[in-house]
Amino acid sequence: MRALEGITVLDLTHMLSGPYGTMLMADLGARTIKVEPPGKGEGTRRLLEKSPDYARDGMGAYFLTLCRNKESVAIDLKAEEGRALFYEMVRHADIVVSNFGVGVTERLKIDFATLSAHNPRIITCAISGFGETGPIRDWPSFDLVAQGMGGGMSLTGTEGSEYLRSGIPIGDLGGGMFGVIGILAALRARDTTGKGQHVDISMFDVQLSMLNYIGTMQLMSGKLTERVGNGHFVHVPYNTFHTRTRPLIIAVITDNFWATLVKLLEAPDLDRPEFAHQPGRYAQKDFIERRLNEIFATKTCEEWLALLETVRIPAAPVNDVQQALAEPQTRARNMKVTVALPGGGTVDQPGNPVKLSDTYEDIYTPPPRVGENTREVLAAMLGMGDARLKELAARGVIDLGPKG
Repeated sequence: MRALEGITVLDLTHMLSGPYGTMLMADLGARTIKVEPPGKGEGTRRLLEKSPDYARDGMGAYFLTLCRNKESVAIDLKAEEGRALFYEMVRHADIVVSNFGVGVTERLKIDFATLSAHNPRIITCAISGFGETGPIRDWPSFDLVAQGMGGGMSLTGTEGSEYLRSGIPIGDLGGGMFGVIGILAALRARDTTGKGQHVDISMFDVQLSMLNYIGTMQLMSGKLTERVGNGHFVHVPYNTFHTRTRPLIIAVITDNFWATLVKLLEAPDLDRPEFAHQPGRYAQKDFIERRLNEIFATKTCEEWLALLETVRIPAAPVNDVQQALAEPQTRARNMKVTVALPGGGTVDQPGNPVKLSDTYEDIYTPPPRVGENTREVLAAMLGMGDARLKELAARGVIDLGPKG
């Protein structure tokens, strides 16, 4: 059994923020049914689908990853008959997730007010750039917009350099993660109230929340935090340093760590009384970092890591993606998993980071073809017979998938 078994999600999402959130719930065991347009399906299927490097079985890396553990039902929600079928599905579901532009669910008549009339226990979640209220609620947004407006880009890079977005799309991914948090909170509230509710997630709000103490510092002082690259505005040394191979991270956040490091390095010029405490080290930050670069350049990153491990100083290599996915810890935690493809073969992907002690989440099924599960879902969920299914398919209301 998995933690969210017994929960049914109707997934209307596309691109990244919404699909990532529904992927997490699918990984945790929720029955997650993609409801997508007949024919070509939702747009994420098109991303990288013809790339020789990043596509398998006619699907690109985006879709292969984001749509594992999901089913596909293809229904035309713009058609009245299609919406009627969707309303019937909603009566048997717990959650509906979308990440359309603000106002689209109302125009399609699949918003919370409409759906809750069919199922008072339904929980809806909408992930958008700026949420459903406020003066810029209608602005279009993608990851880069959220990162830029949310303040995080102003903190990334070094003083005088151009502003940089995070290499990981945290604007989109953050929206998906907080969407799941909101949905789980609404599920818990439903246990008490018996009623569903709407979850309104703004990617901009999420970025502001993740400013955390940095945002509080600015509000307290009126001062802007400077860009310090990989360094820190409090701790020294806390940075990346050159070695004979790849960069090495050292994170000294206590005076005891500093004393241990100086003893290990056998560097008399760093063994000064004024460096014993953070204010003294911070005052000579440039000198300390320059000397550490000189010292660490004498050995390989791997040699230093072995030495630093013996005295338990926080340290790590700067891995590229290949190195990160090849770490023994990655396999030990099942964070590199093998997912089957619909047409045969397999593809490796990052795994599920949520590890629960009493339920088994590490199960992965192939991403679906368009409409692959339409017949079985509508038959089982709505009791629809084969003749009716074929009639609806002939008129383009539904798509019965590759097997027809």
